[in-house]
Amino acid sequence: MEKNISFKPAPFINPIESSPNILVVGGGVTALVTSWLLLDRGYNVTILSKEWASYTSKIRLTSQIAGALWEFPPAVCGQHTDPISLHHSKRWCMMAYKIWDAIAADPELASASGVRMKYSAFFFPKPLEADEVQLDKMKEIQESGVRGFRRDPGLIQKYSISTEYGVEDAYELLAPVIDTDHAMSWLMKLVESKGAKFVTESINRDLFDCEYELRGRFKADAIVNATGLAGFDLANDNSCYPIRGGLIRVINDGKYFPKVESALSISADAHHAGHGSSDEIIFIIPRNDNTLLLGGISQSHKWNLDLTLDSPIIQRMRERCEIFLPPLKNALLDPEYPFAQGLRPFRQRNVRVERELRQHNNSSSSDANIHCTEPKTATSRIIHSYGHGGAGWSLSFGCASDVISLVMEALADLEPHAMAVSEEEII
Repeated sequence: MEKNISFKPAPFINPIESSPNILVVGGGVTALVTSWLLLDRGYNVTILSKEWASYTSKIRLTSQIAGALWEFPPAVCGQHTDPISLHHSKRWCMMAYKIWDAIAADPELASASGVRMKYSAFFFPKPLEADEVQLDKMKEIQESGVRGFRRDPGLIQKYSISTEYGVEDAYELLAPVIDTDHAMSWLMKLVESKGAKFVTESINRDLFDCEYELRGRFKADAIVNATGLAGFDLANDNSCYPIRGGLIRVINDGKYFPKVESALSISADAHHAGHGSSDEIIFIIPRNDNTLLLGGISQSHKWNLDLTLDSPIIQRMRERCEIFLPPLKNALLDPEYPFAQGLRPFRQRNVRVERELRQHNNSSSSDANIHCTEPKTATSRIIHSYGHGGAGWSLSFGCASDVISLVMEALADLEPHAMAVSEEEII
């Protein structure tokens, strides 16, 4: 687990007069957790975002809409199969697992943050021995250090899964389940108490093009880009694309059906024939003591948030969950917030946690009147952390820890390197 981290309001290391100033761009979980770790390392942090967590049924951040069930990669919505992503994500997610687990183990922190450890069960349409990919993933999970792992087809009966759905194998483990509305509020208060400053502002162009301007205006020694899907513009990265998701929210108080206390999933890459296409999955998550999330869908390159409860794919989603777990036929919608939808911020390549690779032309006249806190160098001091897809909460602390290392490199003006599977692959 990250050593230099404190769950207390004060930073682990207090900043001094010479402490570097870091501008973090973004307002979601990636930006806030990265800011937390930077603050605990003694950096001064300013967080800039066009919007922050809100609590209406119409406008919520992607980080709030997320299912926020910790998962070992690849996540149930699929897509992150890039070898570089998988290599790093397995390390990132285990660091996050340990920290979320530590938060959940403290009753006061668990209550304040909305983080709990719950059993998370995964079901499969055939014995795992018949699916080499899923079998290998299960073995990795067993060896990863997660708690409570158990493989047992008897879990199908334990969780009252319908035989009509055609599942034959299952395993479960203890995993962090996060009430995102609660957690985002807690994270905002925590980083503020540690000294973060907040600026509400919209940036709509490549950060590289306005790096000197931003660094000069905010007296920033480095910039962290944690803007999710906005990396399309802010990192000039046209490989960014959304995978649209939707979740039905129902009351889970035990009155209308037996209360669901565990997460229940069938992933996209363990596709269940006869129950929708490969982008229609099973994802049932207890959000908090009173709300259950029913999902899910995984619609690639859909940019519009125009789904409703009456959309055919959402109706199929609910029907699929009801066939899978029949007591859900009696479920009542959450009257205040019955349906959530959002855009998972994916990338055609890997999750990007690396420094900006482009070099500045210091003779550019457009920057002539911009004064940074340091002399201009050809090497950029932008560090990127985006493209996490549906795994932002699962990868949060691991990615943030790597960002810290990259910030230190950038401040030393070392040559940047592209992400690679191993050090030997860095050219």
